[in-house]
Amino acid sequence: MLIDTSGLFCLLHAGEPGHAQAVALYESATVRLTHSYVIAEFVTLAQVRGLYRQSVLDAIADLQQCQDVMTVYVDRALHVTALSLLQQRLDKTWSLCDAVSFILMQRFGITQALTTDHHFEQAGFVRLLLSQ
Repeated sequence: MLIDTSGLFCLLHAGEPGHAQAVALYESATVRLTHSYVIAEFVTLAQVRGLYRQSVLDAIADLQQCQDVMTVYVDRALHVTALSLLQQRLDKTWSLCDAVSFILMQRFGITQALTTDHHFEQAGFVRLLLSQ
């Protein structure tokens, strides 16, 4: 599964309503993929939601060292491809982070996302968490 920003927040913040479900889904997954734009969004989201900054940064450091999660670092080519996808889908309100996720999910043959974001369903993927 791809771990999106909202899914990562549910996974790492015990106070989130979807935390238990996110943990169970994470533990049962055989493939776990995320990317650097998700990490960037997560840090901002956690800050806006008032989480303790050191805890957030420690969680990200742990994630980046975790052997169970593959983290793709977005390079210029992937960034440009994601922008092109957004240009092709002007009818959608997808973020650049979403577009990178969709491209990586296609490349890795992943159909499920640990996310509450309905945009994944719009793009033809399975959203594993309901919006809270």
